[in-house]
Amino acid sequence: MPTSMTRKLQTLDPPRGTQAEAASSSLESPANDTVDVAAARLPSRRIPFRVSGMRVAHRWFDLAIASLIVAYFLMVSGVGLLSATVSQILPFILIPVVSTWGLRTVSAYELRLNRGIMDHLVATAYGSGVPLTGLAFLTGWLYPTELVHWASIAIFTTWVTVTSSHIIFLVLGRQMTRAGWIGENVVIVGATPNARRMIERNAKNRELNIVGIFDDRLARAPRSMGGAPLLGRLDDLLAWDRLPEIDRIVVTVTSDARHRVKDLVDRLRILPQRVVLLLDLEGFDPETESLARIAHSPAAYVSGSPHDARRAVSKRIFDVCFASAMLIAFMPILMLLAVAIKLESKGPVLFRQNRHGFNNQIIKVWKFRSMRHDPKAAERISQQTVADDPRITRIGRFIRQTSIDELPQLVNVLKGEMSIVGPRPHAVGMTTEEQSVQNIVGDYAHRHRVKPGITGWAQINGSRGPVHTKELMRERVRLDMEYVNRSSFWFDFYIMLMTLPRLFGDANKLR
Repeated sequence: MPTSMTRKLQTLDPPRGTQAEAASSSLESPANDTVDVAAARLPSRRIPFRVSGMRVAHRWFDLAIASLIVAYFLMVSGVGLLSATVSQILPFILIPVVSTWGLRTVSAYELRLNRGIMDHLVATAYGSGVPLTGLAFLTGWLYPTELVHWASIAIFTTWVTVTSSHIIFLVLGRQMTRAGWIGENVVIVGATPNARRMIERNAKNRELNIVGIFDDRLARAPRSMGGAPLLGRLDDLLAWDRLPEIDRIVVTVTSDARHRVKDLVDRLRILPQRVVLLLDLEGFDPETESLARIAHSPAAYVSGSPHDARRAVSKRIFDVCFASAMLIAFMPILMLLAVAIKLESKGPVLFRQNRHGFNNQIIKVWKFRSMRHDPKAAERISQQTVADDPRITRIGRFIRQTSIDELPQLVNVLKGEMSIVGPRPHAVGMTTEEQSVQNIVGDYAHRHRVKPGITGWAQINGSRGPVHTKELMRERVRLDMEYVNRSSFWFDFYIMLMTLPRLFGDANKLR
């Protein structure tokens, strides 16, 4: 596959849905130009958690529950965690380690929804049981009888608890996925035979919520395939107001349609969603491979990259912990500022504005009100800030220079709409030199492949505040995309460390 088709993008946690009911008949009536995207079945309820996230959470749950069991039996055995030697506690410490290792070797954490419960039970019991049994025999050979007694009880309790938790996770995961609560929302571009076979196979387990199909050749496309409705042409997809609710776009075309493939890729590349191109892949059999499995293949990605569940979970945990600590620490300052803002001018203390969030979704971003009250400004930006802007209040000028006005966005972080570090969210309708920013930078939407942040790489590199020229806008997007492509824990940590000194260094910058 050409290098240009594997350019990496990153994306995240949109709404889930219920899969359209699979049709048993393959003789649907032909479609016409009356198809409508309103036929899409999108969810009314969702849980912002992917199946891949469940796998990571389950590994940590097993490790935590095994550690708690070990701690309990260390306490009741009289060995004591603090007073014991390393040799005495070693058999206990190894229990959670060998248990989770054994489960990973038998792929117990994959939580395959098309896997029978008994098959998963046997695999789980075997995967954790064999290494734990080996640990029990080794402990009995090397240690005295009393310690072996308590270690054996801890081993058996861990094995029973872990095995039971896997059955519970599998049943709950299967029920939530089939109900459409946690499955990814997917649209398919191209009403091809391979698409039909994959849709029908996916309908058995509903690993994904296939919202519908888009195809420019409406006259030749069926009205539905395996219960997934035909929603319109590609232009209808690009103009669809509910597109931000889609997680992934799967393109199913034949490899000999090179011009059509290139056109589709060029038109879809501007979207923040992950785009997967499925050609006639060697060794791929739609009869035995699920859509979820092939759609996660890294080699098939045109834009976007496979979801890094471990990175997403760790980043979310850090965001929640840090935002909670910051809100508690700054609560007195926040309360004083609220009183000062209320006393100086009429209007609400907090200003909530529509801004673009992850996947181009519209979110309400919270700030302390730093300007005179304007109800229309909350919906759409009318004018960027200028030097000596008469709309800014005296308190507002201070909190904007120090970025204290952004602190209420910690609430957005706790709600999951923002992150501590990421590209700053821009207001809906933002323009530069009287031109829409989307028209200035063709890849502008790609900055929305990650959650927006309170601080970011662009901000510590001087791109902070309003942008009044096209060159400044292009530079900001370039820095934002550099962050998206380099995003990691340590990169985020560096940005956080540099935020405060950089704010003091450009305190006179227009805000």
